[in-house]
Amino acid sequence: MTLNAEDHSHLTPGPPWLEALRTEGRCHFAQLGLPTPRQEAWRFTNLAPLTQPRWQIAPPASAALNPGPLPSVVPADHPPSYRLVFVNGYWRPDLSSTSGMPNGMVLTGLAAALIDHADLIEAHLGRLARADTQALVALNTGLLASGALLVLPPGLMLERPVEVVMIGTGGESDPPLAWHPRLLVVAGAGSRATLIEHHLSQTHHQNCANLVTELFLGAGAQMRHYKTQRENPASFHLATTSGRLDRDASYEGFLLTTGGRLSRNEVRLVLDGPGATATLNGAYLVRGQQHCDTTTLIDHATPGGTSSQLFKGVLDDEAWAVFQGRVLVRPGAQRTDGQQLHRALLLSDRARIDAKPELEIHADDVKCGHGATVGDLDDDALFYLRARGIDRDAARSLLIAAFITETIARITDPVVAAAFESLADGWLTPG
Repeated sequence: MTLNAEDHSHLTPGPPWLEALRTEGRCHFAQLGLPTPRQEAWRFTNLAPLTQPRWQIAPPASAALNPGPLPSVVPADHPPSYRLVFVNGYWRPDLSSTSGMPNGMVLTGLAAALIDHADLIEAHLGRLARADTQALVALNTGLLASGALLVLPPGLMLERPVEVVMIGTGGESDPPLAWHPRLLVVAGAGSRATLIEHHLSQTHHQNCANLVTELFLGAGAQMRHYKTQRENPASFHLATTSGRLDRDASYEGFLLTTGGRLSRNEVRLVLDGPGATATLNGAYLVRGQQHCDTTTLIDHATPGGTSSQLFKGVLDDEAWAVFQGRVLVRPGAQRTDGQQLHRALLLSDRARIDAKPELEIHADDVKCGHGATVGDLDDDALFYLRARGIDRDAARSLLIAAFITETIARITDPVVAAAFESLADGWLTPG
């Protein structure tokens, strides 16, 4: 039939609370089923292609990796990052690097962490990502076998970034492979860190990644969270991120999407303490018949919160993009400032964009706004560049790069900003 929550023979038995959580996830998925366009949140994204093959959970034996350098945003002349590497959803300790971590910091595979950090995992796993209402979270929970745990003790100012590299690999298989990793991040009060996710393929064949991330930011914690997804054009990438920000915590997120046949990044952040700040930006560049969905919810649950979103997309050929951004201001969340903007650039009259920005406000002392625009390349600007001896393709690339650079420039880490700009340039000049 489809992605199958009952196929859980790959799971290693865990403690009773984990087995109960997995069973609950499978029960919820059996009740919910895969989302369909009949549901408002999935109105523009159809997961019907996932129902064609019968997917197989990737076995550990599939975690072979082609030789070669692994992606990193850290230049050679900088101290190396802390790094966890996953292949087909399974942690590869032999490719990972966690040496030199400060006292109290934890960075390891989630399955391994159950030995030494079971109480912490039990207290946080599944507390933010809702398996009872979100079918893909339920599926991930029911088949939970691997993932990453990052714990930052209170007050830790982590200078080196943490990089999580997730690689899909292997040849053609029948049925195709799927994996369901979980990222759990617990940042203590006053801590600071940069987390970078890389998602890519070493195969041209079909696969499916269904990822769930849970982020707990304590009072005054600062998290910079950057993600690049450039998996192959046959792959499916489904990612759900749920975060909770305590008093005066700050979160800076950025999503760069260039890969996948069908991708959906869903981000839900709850500003759960006065003075919490969330900045969520992103860029997507898609062509061919790619389908890219970005869905966000910023939930202002307490007074004095600030949120800002800027997403930009470039679409060519018959690509289809979706942006659904919602800002929710709950009763009593006075002095909220929530801003949201989405802009898309269509390079083809066959490309399609569906944008649905929303404000839901239940308080009266707020400053909120949203907007969405869709356009094509500026003919006057294109003529100006060509009149100065720049050929048409180069002129188009310059204008597109300028359009995307505005959002990449919001990345506050200059090393990451330069790396992401290079990735965007690579999309503009393939090969």
